[in-house]
Amino acid sequence: MKNSIFKSFRFEIVLYSLLSLVYTILSEAALFFGIFLVYHILNGNEVGLKTEKIGNSLNNYIIDNGAALNRYEINNGRSSILDQSTLPGKGFLFVVVSIALIAGVVLFTTYFLLLTRKFGTYLERIAGGISEISAGDFTARIDISNDDEFGFIASKLNKMTDDIRLLIENERKSESTKNELITSVAHDLRTPLTSIIGYLELVSDKDKLTPDIKDHYIEVAYSKSKRLEKLIEDLFAYTNLNFGEVTIEWSEIDMVKFINQLLDEFYPSFQENGLEYEFLTNNATALVAADGNLLARAFANLISNAIKYGRDGKSIILRLRKENEKVIVSVTNYGTLIPEKDLQHIFERFYRVEGSRSSETGGTGLGLAIAKSIIQMHGGTIEVRSDFDGTVFEVVLEEKKEGMVG
Repeated sequence: MKNSIFKSFRFEIVLYSLLSLVYTILSEAALFFGIFLVYHILNGNEVGLKTEKIGNSLNNYIIDNGAALNRYEINNGRSSILDQSTLPGKGFLFVVVSIALIAGVVLFTTYFLLLTRKFGTYLERIAGGISEISAGDFTARIDISNDDEFGFIASKLNKMTDDIRLLIENERKSESTKNELITSVAHDLRTPLTSIIGYLELVSDKDKLTPDIKDHYIEVAYSKSKRLEKLIEDLFAYTNLNFGEVTIEWSEIDMVKFINQLLDEFYPSFQENGLEYEFLTNNATALVAADGNLLARAFANLISNAIKYGRDGKSIILRLRKENEKVIVSVTNYGTLIPEKDLQHIFERFYRVEGSRSSETGGTGLGLAIAKSIIQMHGGTIEVRSDFDGTVFEVVLEEKKEGMVG
C-alpha cells in the first residue's frame, strides 16, 4: 500500500495525541487560573479585614506616642503581616500539583478518545462486515471513508468478498453446466440409439418384411449409427479442446488454397443438397500460422452448418480478404434467418435454434462451439450476423509475418 504519510493512521494518531496534549494544557491553565482567581478573591477579603484592625491599632499607637519615625517601622510590619497571610502553605501546593496531574490524565484521555472515536466506529464497521461475510452474506460491503490503513483493509475485504462470490457463482454455473451437459448428451445419444434398436428389431423379423424394406431399415439404422458416431467424436473433440488436451502443431497455411481444397471436399454435399457455391477473393495468397487439421475441422463445421441451414437459399458464398494484417474469411448462407435472441447463444455447446432439431437438419449442437474453440486457440475471433443479406459467419485470423512461427 502506497499512501501519503499525511493520510496514514500513524500520522493521525500522533496528530491527535499532540492536539489532546495542547487541549489538556489549555484546559488546565484555564481551570487553575479560575481556581487561583477565586482563591485570591476570597483570601483578599479576609486579609482586608485584618489589615483594617491592625491599621486602627497602629494609628492609635502613633497618635499616643507622636513618633513619626515609628510609622515607617509599623508600615514595614504591616507588609510582613500581609505577605505571610497571603502565601499558600506546602500542603496546599501538594494538593494543587496532585489535582493538576490527575486532571491532566483525565483531560488528555477524554480529548484523545473524542478525537479518535472515528477509528473505533470504522473498526466496528469492519468487524460487522467480517461477521456478515463469515455468516455467508457475500453481498456485504464495507464503506470506505478514508485512504488510510483502515480504508486499505476495507477495500481488500471487499475485493475478497467479490472474489469469493464470483468463485461460488462460477462453481454453481459449472455444476449447472455439467448437469445440462449430461442431460443434453443423454438426450442426443438416446435419440439415434433408440432408432437404431427399433429398426434392427424390425429387420430381425424376417417373415414380415420384404427385402427392399429390410434394406431401407438397415440403411436408416446405418445413418443413425453414423450420426451417433459423429456425436461421440464431437464430444471428445469438444472436451479435449476445452480442457487444454490438444496441442497445436503450427505450420504455414495459404488460406486461399486451403478454402479451395475444402470446397472440393464438400462438392458432393453441395450437389446432394442442390446448392451452388462460390469463393470470392482478390488475393492470390493469404498466409496464416495454424494447425491445418484443427483449422480444417473448424471451417468444415462452418460449411456443414451453412449447408444444413442454407438449403432454402440455394447458394453459399465464401469470401476472403486481407485487412490491417488480418485474414478475414466469411461463410454466408441465405436460408432461414437466425432470430436476434438466438445469435448471442449460437456458439454455446448443444445450443440449437428452435425448429432445428429435426432429423434432417438437427446436428450434434457442438459444431459451432468446436469451431469457436479452435479459432480462439489460434488467437482469432469468430462472429455471426443474420439479416436480409444472409447469415454470415466471419472468422478473423492474424496474417503470418516474416519469421512468425505460431
